[in-house]
Amino acid sequence: MITVIIPTLNSEKDLAHTLAALVPAAAEGVVKEVFIVDGGSTDHTDQVADAAGCEWLAIPASRGERLTAGVSQSRRGEWLLFLSADSVLESGWHHEAQSFIERAERSGGGDRTAAAFMLRYDAFGLGPRVSEALAMIRSRLLGMPYGNQGLLISRRFYTRIGGHRPLPEMEDLDLVKRIGARRLHSLRSAAISSGRQERDQGMLTNTRRALARFVVGTFRLPTKLVLKLHG
Repeated sequence: MITVIIPTLNSEKDLAHTLAALVPAAAEGVVKEVFIVDGGSTDHTDQVADAAGCEWLAIPASRGERLTAGVSQSRRGEWLLFLSADSVLESGWHHEAQSFIERAERSGGGDRTAAAFMLRYDAFGLGPRVSEALAMIRSRLLGMPYGNQGLLISRRFYTRIGGHRPLPEMEDLDLVKRIGARRLHSLRSAAISSGRQERDQGMLTNTRRALARFVVGTFRLPTKLVLKLHG
C-alpha cells in the first residue's frame, strides 16, 4: 500500500527511532517498502538503514532530486509517504493513514488528494508548544505543512503534478503549493520531531527560512524567486 521515502544526511542519531515507528505498519502490510535516499552521510546512517532492511540509495544531489530518485526506484507502494529522518510517527498512525487512503480511493479522489500529519516536538517548554500551534495554523488555513510533518500522496497524483523539483531548498513547500490547500488534509496522528535540525542550523537560519516560507505561501511568489532573493 505505502512506500516510505526518507532523505538522510548524517541522520544516524534519529533514523533508528523513525524506522522503529514504521515496524507495526510493516508487520500489518500497510508499509510495503522503505527507501533511504542519502546525500553523502559520513556517520553510520547506512548501517542503521541496513539493519532495518531498508533500500539504500546514495545520491549526492539536492533533497528534491533524491526524493525523485526514491520514487523512480520504488515499485510496491501505490501511495508514497515522504518522511523526515528526525520525525517519529506516533503509535497507531498507520490505522488512520490506511483509513484515509481507503476513503480517498472509494470516493475516486485518490489522484487528487494528499495528507500531512500534525506536528509535535519532542521537547518541553513553551517554545515548542508555540511552534506546534503555528504549524497547525499553517497546515489547516494556508495548506503549508512543514517537511517534518510528513506527506502522504498517491503515486498517480504525485506524478500528475510533476513531483519534487530539483531545488536547493523548500522543495517540500514547492510541492504542497502545487497540491493546493483544498486538496491537502490534516491527519489527527502526529509526527514527533526531535528538532535536532533546527537546533543545529541556528536561530538566524531558521528565521530566514520561516520568513521565506511565509512569503511563498502567503503572497504566492514562485519558490525559485524567493530562493534567489534570500540566497
